[in-house]
Amino acid sequence: MLKRLMYCFLLAVALSLHAGAEQWVQVRSPHFTVVSDANEKQARHVLDQFERMRWVYQTLFPKLNVDPPAPILVFAAKNGKTFQSFEPAAYLAKGQLNLAGYFLSTQDKNYVLLRLDAEQENPYATIYHEYTHLQFRSAFEWMPLWLNEGFAEFFQNTEIRNKDVQLGKPSADDILYLRQQSLIPLKVLFKVDATSPYYHEEQKGSVFYAEAWALTHYFEITDKEKGTHRLADYLNLMSHHEDPVDAATKAFGDLKQLQSSLQNYIQAGGYKQFVLNSSAAPIDESAYAVSNLSMVDAMAARADVLASVQREKESRALIDEILKADPKNVQARETMGSLEFRSGNREAARKWYGEAVKLDSRSYLANYYFASMSMEGAGADQDEAIESSLRSAISLNPRFAPAYDRLASFYSMRRKNLNEAQSLSSKAVHLDPGNVYYRMNAAGVLSVMGRYADASTVLQSALLVSRSPGESAMVQNQLSQLRQYQQNVNQAELAQREFDSYNAQASVGMVEVVQPVDIKPRHPAEAKGPRHNAVGVIRHVICGYPSTVEFQLEGQKKPISVYSNDFTKIDLTAVGFTPSSSMNPCSDFEGMKARVEYAEDGDSSVDGQVLTIELRK
Repeated sequence: MLKRLMYCFLLAVALSLHAGAEQWVQVRSPHFTVVSDANEKQARHVLDQFERMRWVYQTLFPKLNVDPPAPILVFAAKNGKTFQSFEPAAYLAKGQLNLAGYFLSTQDKNYVLLRLDAEQENPYATIYHEYTHLQFRSAFEWMPLWLNEGFAEFFQNTEIRNKDVQLGKPSADDILYLRQQSLIPLKVLFKVDATSPYYHEEQKGSVFYAEAWALTHYFEITDKEKGTHRLADYLNLMSHHEDPVDAATKAFGDLKQLQSSLQNYIQAGGYKQFVLNSSAAPIDESAYAVSNLSMVDAMAARADVLASVQREKESRALIDEILKADPKNVQARETMGSLEFRSGNREAARKWYGEAVKLDSRSYLANYYFASMSMEGAGADQDEAIESSLRSAISLNPRFAPAYDRLASFYSMRRKNLNEAQSLSSKAVHLDPGNVYYRMNAAGVLSVMGRYADASTVLQSALLVSRSPGESAMVQNQLSQLRQYQQNVNQAELAQREFDSYNAQASVGMVEVVQPVDIKPRHPAEAKGPRHNAVGVIRHVICGYPSTVEFQLEGQKKPISVYSNDFTKIDLTAVGFTPSSSMNPCSDFEGMKARVEYAEDGDSSVDGQVLTIELRK
């Protein structure tokens, strides 16, 4: 008994050293969670800032769904020492940027890291910039890049005061830069996309961002002053997939005149700002839920952040101590599941997520991943757990499209609940209309139901939202297979009728329906060799049906060639920007900077199989 008491005492001391002398506080609203080692008043202030910024978007864009599917967690550090305890490892080295804020978007969470004692003019600028991209994620499919970045630059200098919000504060650096550089011709600016050198090359990119801000600022101010709605008209045209230059001509008029007006606007320097009265904003601060975090809970929250900012060793060490102190800690298990998943240890990840689910995890992603990985080669004995976890994921996050898509696929594979499967797949498409793969899966469900004409219609709609030749080729491939399948079914039905007519007295035989030919993966299914990390630019992306991808990573001594037989299982994160919810390798990765982890697989034609991809702006 004495040994047990002594162990508990020493463990409590160890935990207190990690958690620090200060008490961590958590303040929650329906839209944000703030965790801070500052006092409750400061944590409330941070939460109020984010609630008011959300209100700004809700007021200015009433049709916008301002709440992302993944929760937003804000970690507000009272000083630099605390901030460094969960800051990304890349920024800890000597000579690196001294960050005041950092935004990280993963599939299951959006992290905001803030340093409350930062002495910068606008310490929230990076946060507001990325938060703007997060707000416009549903428009990623059609919104032109210049306007997406223009909005982000416009809102990043927002200043939220006690009773009002100041919008559109000009960037002195952008103004000075534009006055010293030649503007990008508007016909070029309007067509810049993710593969353009104007989006990636440093000098051209600087002009692009600055000009995108200036043009957005120009329209926001002049539309307000003149009572026009040119920007709204342009957005409406683009949402109907008009050519960006044609849409601009229709909405803005003569583009040469617009170029001249923009140049004059930049040189004149009469930059006005908006002020919104936020005192009447429907924000009830008294409804904020406040709780003091225990040492274990504070450590679990920090371990979760460390796992997401590539500080894996520290995260694992922290989790070991958490589980010694609290063997049933759910968040520690969820984080371990995430760590093992990113490391490519899928069975270990499934085990940790499964334990979290049994302990009544409230994480929709823990339930989703446990079910998804259990579907891989699982027998019928796992069906109940798979179905229950996917339903829990949907219940915990009704806006998480992958859970609907996965449950629809589960029912389709089991050939049961097909009407519900069709409804679930339709819901996934509704939640993420730009995702080609949800439409392809929906067509697959309809095919299983024998509704071939409807499946063909869905695939035709998938062609309309395809954003790359690779995506279009996959849809066309599935269309071809569907037509072949219909032909086989028709031939089988004809053969059956002939058989019946000639053998009326015999037992009716079943004619085997020829299934579409499976396309076998070109590379091994599993890679168990040594692991490597490489940093460079993604080039030569090639996709195949249904979800294979191959690409090269340039920037090393020699290009690294890697692949995945199912890119939906790649652990994907983004640093420095907010990806679209429907982002996929086939249409979006070409030309992007990335850190790639891969494993050797014995296939001499490639360097290895992709395990994780960290995209960088």
